[in-house]
Formats: sequence, structure tokens, C-alpha cells
Amino acid sequence: MILKLFIENYALIQKLEIGWGEGLSVITGETGAGKSILVGALSLILGQRADTSVLFNKQTKCIVEGTFRIASYGLENYFEEQELDFDEFLILRREISPNGKSRAFINDTPVNLTQLKELGGRLVNVHSQHSITTLNQANFQLEILDDYSSIQDQVQKYRNQFIVQKRRYSELSALQKQETQLRGDADYLHFLFDELDRAFLVEGEQKELEDKLALLTHAEEIKTGISHSTHLLEGEDSNLLGIFGETVTVLRNISRFHPDVAELVTRLEGNLIDVKDITKELQHLEDYIHVDPKESERISNRLDIIYRLQKKHQVDSIEELLRIKEELTGKLGETESLNDYISSLAKEIDNAEQELVRSAKSISAARCKSIPDFEHEISGLLADLGMPSAKFSILCIQEDSLTTDGVDSVKFLFSANKGVPPDEVSKIASGGELSRLMLSVKSMISRKNLLPTVIFDEIDSGVSGDIAGKVGMILKRMADKMQVIVITHLPQIAGKGGVHYYVYKEDIDGTIRSNIRKLTQNERVEEIAKMVSSDRLTEASYQTAKELLIN
Repeated sequence: MILKLFIENYALIQKLEIGWGEGLSVITGETGAGKSILVGALSLILGQRADTSVLFNKQTKCIVEGTFRIASYGLENYFEEQELDFDEFLILRREISPNGKSRAFINDTPVNLTQLKELGGRLVNVHSQHSITTLNQANFQLEILDDYSSIQDQVQKYRNQFIVQKRRYSELSALQKQETQLRGDADYLHFLFDELDRAFLVEGEQKELEDKLALLTHAEEIKTGISHSTHLLEGEDSNLLGIFGETVTVLRNISRFHPDVAELVTRLEGNLIDVKDITKELQHLEDYIHVDPKESERISNRLDIIYRLQKKHQVDSIEELLRIKEELTGKLGETESLNDYISSLAKEIDNAEQELVRSAKSISAARCKSIPDFEHEISGLLADLGMPSAKFSILCIQEDSLTTDGVDSVKFLFSANKGVPPDEVSKIASGGELSRLMLSVKSMISRKNLLPTVIFDEIDSGVSGDIAGKVGMILKRMADKMQVIVITHLPQIAGKGGVHYYVYKEDIDGTIRSNIRKLTQNERVEEIAKMVSSDRLTEASYQTAKELLIN
């Protein structure tokens, strides 16, 4: 339950702190004094979004802080999951800075809004005038039925599975499109791969072939040059080797007469050896080199294949062609792997779909089973609220396909008067009837789920007189099991409260501000007397006020 609420710099509130007790607390005040502002401020620590428009003073930050006692609400696991320290007393705090930035805290630990909203939803349920209209909404009606059936966890598990299944379907669709595209490219990829594969490419082959072709292309020219060179070295006409040898002999004969000549002879003899070696190698080369037009043609054809592939793939080497071949192998393998994965995913989807259907049918059975009791309890509560002829029923329709809620859609059917067939709530109920129907629903659900705190913001809209007193009695019974806080303008409801708070406006230095204070017993009598007589106090209004406080 909420123990204390602190508000600073929010709307018309400069600063206030209010303590809350167990049971039923009522809040009254003049129109526009700021009663609903309290609910708006409280909603901040329950995870609702806000902006700088809520700031009373645009130059300083807004702070809202709530203190709760949570020892008996089984929240230990939540705190452990969120890695937060658990304590019997919980503080939720929200800060809105003038620059628009928002910060949220759970026991002084910074958290995000999702965490704050999730925890706040387990602590406080706020019912405002706006939420009455949600009774017309199909999803809200289904949520109420699920709450009553105590299958919220089962439904949430189904919804999580449904979301995952939708993602699977999206993934499968994308993969199938990809597979169609790849299948269209597969023939061409196979053609490219086979073309490279049939070429039997070898690293370094191109350079070797180009060198060999150059040799074969110029073989005749090379052979002629070598032949002429060997003829010059040892032919009959020039015989350079013979001249070289004769020169060595002549110089050797005179070398004994001059040391420098001996040195030259030595050098000439070394050169003569080199020339003889060169001559032998030239003769060997001449014997090795052959003019082979067929080999030349074969190599040219081979290089033509290589050059054509390089041009096609816009590369300059065999190594790059081999890399492309490897990439094509990978792409073709991806296509095969993709086909296997698509088959596996399709099977997974089929199995998950069957599980979803089973879960949806189980949820549907639980809903259908609880509908008679739901209808009976609501009818009884409506009778207590002065509508003995009211008829309430739930139409549950099974859809042809799975939805995020399962296979069911529901419609609340209602009739306030005898002889009028029930119809959809949105089509037949007035504002006062909606208020009483919503109070009946909230009362029943709250008792079943045992929420720590329920706040009603003008649940009494459209009711008065004896019915208002019955509304007050239902609220009082609810407060026997939980903390109930009610903002009201009816004296019959205000008189049922265990604690009474009064919201008022005051002019401080020319600035209108909202404030709140707890009323004493005598002040309660006066406030309720004003509510009874529209501010014109009479002895009769005082007496009525006292009677309302007794009952």
C-alpha cells in the first residue's frame, strides 16, 4: 500500500506531502482545486510519460516520490530478476528536468520507464473517468475476463509465443524470397563455376605459358642468332677461338721477358676458358630450341582461355580467378544450406503452430468456463447498485484464425431496463449506467486479484441519491481487503471514508497554488454539510452530514 506521496513543482502544486492509511480514503474539494492533479502526479511514479508542461516553475525540476509498504505482496522475485535490492519499504521517484529529461528511481537505483511501469502496475490500479469509456473496448473486455479467470500468466505466455511465431513467419517469408532470388541466379552461378572448373587453372601457370610462348614465337630468330654467334666464335672464316688461342701462345712465349705480359697472359687464358664455355652453351641452346608450330598453337589457345576468363571476371591473374571460383562454391553452398534451413524453419513453425493452437484452446476453455460466474456476480452487484432489472452477459466468439489474444473475441452485452434485450455496452449504456457497471467490474476484479491499492477518480459520475450511497458501500467493502482512495463530489461517498482529505486552492503572492490537508472530524462534518447543501450550510445539512458519517 502507498504510505506517503511527495509532490514538488507539478502543475498547480508547489510542494506538498500527504500520508495515506489503510482502508478507504476520500478526497474532496472545489472544482478545479487540483483533485485530479494528485492522480496525474501519482501516474508519473507509475511509469506514465510526461514533458515539461507539467512543471509549476519552468526553471526547476519536478519531483514526485511515493513510499510504499510491500512486504506481503510477493515481489521478491521481481526485485531479484531486475537485480534490485528488496526492502519492506519501497520508494519510487520520478524527476522531470526543465530541459525535458526524465529520470526514474526504484529505491534510489536508476531504472527505465518500463521497469517503473511494470512495478507500479503491481502496486496501484488507477481508475479515472476516461477509463470508463474503455469498458466499450473489446480488448479491455477480454482483459477483464482474463483477470477474472486468473489466466493472465497463461495468456501472456501465449502472447509471447505468438510474437515469436510471427517473427518466424516473417523470417520464413524473407528467406523464401531470398531463396527464389538465389534459385534464379543458381543456373548462372553453376555456369560460371563449371566454366572455371573446366579450365583446370593452376597458380603460376600464366607466367610460365607466356614465357614459353614468347620463346616459341621467336625460336627461329633465336636459333639463327645463336648459329651465327657460334660460327663467329669457331667458324672457318672468323674462328675467334683460334685467334684467341694463338694470341695466348704468342704472348706466353714472350712473357718471360716482361712480367706485365705474363699477367696479361693469365687474364687471357681465363677469358679463353669463359669463351669456350659460352660457345658450348650456345651450341647446347641451339640444339634445344626447336620451331614447333603445334606447341605454339596449343599454348596460344590455353592463354586465350585464361585471358577470356580474366576479361569476363575483370581480373588480371589466375589467382584471382581461383578466388572467384572459391566464392562461387560458397554461394552455391549457401543456396543448398538455405534450402535446408528453410525446411527446418518450416517444420519448426508447424510444430509451434500446433502448440499455439493447443494453448489458445486451453485459454478459450478457461474463459468460457468462467463466464457464467462472471455474469452472475456482475448482475448481483448491479442489483446492489439499484439496477435489479439489469441484464449482463458476455458473448464469446471463436475466430477462424489465431490472434494475439488466442481464438476468442468477446462482447459485453448490457441492458439496464426490463424488456430491453441486452446489446453491446457502447450502444445502450448511459454515463451513469457505465459508471455503475465499471464499478461492479472493478469491485469484482479487485477482490479476486487483491491489488494493494485502487484509486478511483470520480467513479460516481452520473449517480446520485440512494445509488450514491450504495456505491459508497461497495467502495467501503472493497477497502476491507485493500487500500482504496476515492476522489468524489458526492457526500454519500465522502461519508464512507475512514480518512478525509480536502484539496483547495490558495493565492500566495499573486500565484494560485493547490494544496491538500487531512480534515478533522468536525471539519469533515462541515465539508460534507457543504456538499449536501451546495455550500449553504443549514442545521439540516449538518444533521445529514453527521448521519452520513455514522452509516
